[in-house]
Amino acid sequence: MATLSFSTKDNKNQDGLVHENPITHDQTVLQKHVTFFDRNHDGLIYPWETFQGFRAIGCGFLLSTVAAVFINGGLSRKTRPGKFSILFPIEVQSIHLGKHGSDSGVYDTEGRFVPSKFEEIFSKHAKKHPNALTSDELMGMLKANRVPKDYIGWVASYVEWKILYVLAKDNNGLLQKETLHAVYDGSLFEKMEKEHFEKKNK
Repeated sequence: MATLSFSTKDNKNQDGLVHENPITHDQTVLQKHVTFFDRNHDGLIYPWETFQGFRAIGCGFLLSTVAAVFINGGLSRKTRPGKFSILFPIEVQSIHLGKHGSDSGVYDTEGRFVPSKFEEIFSKHAKKHPNALTSDELMGMLKANRVPKDYIGWVASYVEWKILYVLAKDNNGLLQKETLHAVYDGSLFEKMEKEHFEKKNK
């Protein structure tokens, strides 16, 4: 039986930040995107690790809790077909199986990054600023990507992008292209964790 542990102490460096996951070779961009939340680097992301990851980048207790429930509840069985655990782990290696409909298509079915689809986000929907999205433009993109009657996909996309917008928008309420690119490969999470840690310890 798995042992519950809420500590990432053994994975922290001298600055108190979680060490970068050493298993990064041959990972798809989608795997890199979620690896930040694999806090103990065992290839599985449990709800408490999702919670810890959101807290590490500066999210409040409530948002971190809701994110953990929503993300792990929605992705655990999809990424572990034929398996079930009451602990709802997400398997990093199979994260591409968790892709839902009505999304941007920036990740392909294998979890690889598709540059042309990424560029389409801005060429089609960034009207006021060529390299940034406003809140309204983001909502317009979500509506344009909807697959008819794919209600689960609609909800999943809305929640994901709404959380992303709240976390990553700049002081002008814009989601910058550079920032969004860093979200897709997961590097933004590490940057946000470092900034949150430094701010907290000033």
